[in-house]
Amino acid sequence: MSPARAIIVAALLVASSLVRAAEIPASERRSGFSFMTPETQAMQNDDTANPGMLFVLDGEALWNNKAGSAGKACADCHDDARASMKGVAARYPAFDKALGRPVDLERRINLCRANHQQATPLAYESRELLALTAFVAQQSRDMPIVAGDDPQLAPFITKGRELFMQRQGQVNLGCANCHDDNWDKHLAGSAITQGHPTGYPLYRLEWQSLGSLQRRLRGCITGIRAQPYEYGAPELVELELYLMSRARGMPIETPAVRP
Repeated sequence: MSPARAIIVAALLVASSLVRAAEIPASERRSGFSFMTPETQAMQNDDTANPGMLFVLDGEALWNNKAGSAGKACADCHDDARASMKGVAARYPAFDKALGRPVDLERRINLCRANHQQATPLAYESRELLALTAFVAQQSRDMPIVAGDDPQLAPFITKGRELFMQRQGQVNLGCANCHDDNWDKHLAGSAITQGHPTGYPLYRLEWQSLGSLQRRLRGCITGIRAQPYEYGAPELVELELYLMSRARGMPIETPAVRP
């Protein structure tokens, strides 16, 4: 976010956040899709026009490619992703017993690569990791999000919620100041949504590429002039977990399209 845009954000949100709004009631929660223009909605809904589907196709090829010193493909363990991966993305981030904390879908893929394929983990935001994640997540499209129902995740959801509410950075704003207090307004011509991560990895027209939720979160944190967390940081996973838990019941849209 440019300095000029940060000033606009501050002016808009400070004025409207003097009285804090309550969290959005479950009955009023909406996917970001509902805030998009008809043209963007049509692009997402048509697989032949949705540019994110190119990554899904790449991910399907990677799913069937043997990798690492074990010489195994994802399909060797999980067979047909249309059956074995159905509903998986709707549950993530999920609790990992070995690590004692939640992991997101990207981390799960890399753990499988390291532990079962004996392959080097893929870099965050690499085309390969985005493609594999999109392919896996696309198998859950139209299924309701159920992330966060594991009791072991409760303390991590609380941490994510605290981070969502926390003001930070030189602009002194928290996620809630935009996505709870000012949703359905506009900033520099773009709709302010409720921040529900129903379609990640998604294709942003601004990026001209697919991107992860962590990329979007880091961009927002930079926009309020705070120090962004590193990719894979526990704070980002906890924030993702909180956002997914409050989007519970909404359908997975991967790969979604946004401005």
